[in-house]
Amino acid sequence: MPGTKPIKHFLQFADFTRDEFEYVIERAKVIKRKFKNYEIYHPLIDRTLVMVFEKNSTRTRLSFEAGMHQLGGAAIYLNTRDSQLGRGEPVEDAGQVMSRMCDIIMVRTFGQEIIERFAANSRVPVINGLTNEHHPCQVLADIFTYYEHRGPIVGKTVAWVGDANNMLYSWLQAAEVFGFHLNVSTPKGYDMDPKLVNTKHYTFFENPSDACQGAHLVNTDVWTSMGYEKENEKRLKDFDGFMVDAAKMARAAPDALFMHCLPAHRGEEVAAEVIDGPQSVVWDEAENRLHVQKALIEYLLLGRIQDN
Repeated sequence: MPGTKPIKHFLQFADFTRDEFEYVIERAKVIKRKFKNYEIYHPLIDRTLVMVFEKNSTRTRLSFEAGMHQLGGAAIYLNTRDSQLGRGEPVEDAGQVMSRMCDIIMVRTFGQEIIERFAANSRVPVINGLTNEHHPCQVLADIFTYYEHRGPIVGKTVAWVGDANNMLYSWLQAAEVFGFHLNVSTPKGYDMDPKLVNTKHYTFFENPSDACQGAHLVNTDVWTSMGYEKENEKRLKDFDGFMVDAAKMARAAPDALFMHCLPAHRGEEVAAEVIDGPQSVVWDEAENRLHVQKALIEYLLLGRIQDN
């Protein structure tokens, strides 16, 4: 109940310590194993998650909604078009009201300042399902996927090839928290925002192929993120040469993995031979949104628990 302990939110990757992430990753392993073994695990009976969507999504809605049901709770979907938020209700008022009627809230919106204002007025934990600046749940799922396939990511090299978007900024925060190195290559004119770069654990490369050299994980995203559709034709020209293809993967470490948060456009940001090839773990990565978010919700609501 409100007041019994400080409220903890997950609004950007830097909100958790490495120790907290290590705990959540271990819990995700346990929770995933239970799921695969058809073990009933309902620690959140009578708890309710409200999901607020200003930006549409497939993976975010499905993973949070299914995950909450699998934990024994209930999930309520709200689109801002169908709520008072879409009719001009202040974000602060919405945070006050919604948090009195549920136990945890996930918000997928535009500016990071919107979710920060919402969380500042919430009596329950708030999770960032995506903002223009950060996508922490996806990067947490990516790191969990790397742990599954290759072990700890500490000390490894991750290549980011493409747009300087919310995924990149969450990866930069993750590099600071976990102590790995990020090789970054973005086209001219699509540079990183210095205000969102909080680490020295990265190196910038003008040539995207050079960024892949020796990388243990190669990561990319669509060239035209949600909200920038009008720029699509221009971006296709500006990003020429940035497709992650077999030649770029050949420069990575022999056991390198390829990840993409999806949806993907084969023949644009990634070649079909890569995303559908043996180094790709995109389907495990997509599924793992479910498992890490269940562990995240459990941690935010129940704290650390002992359960195997």
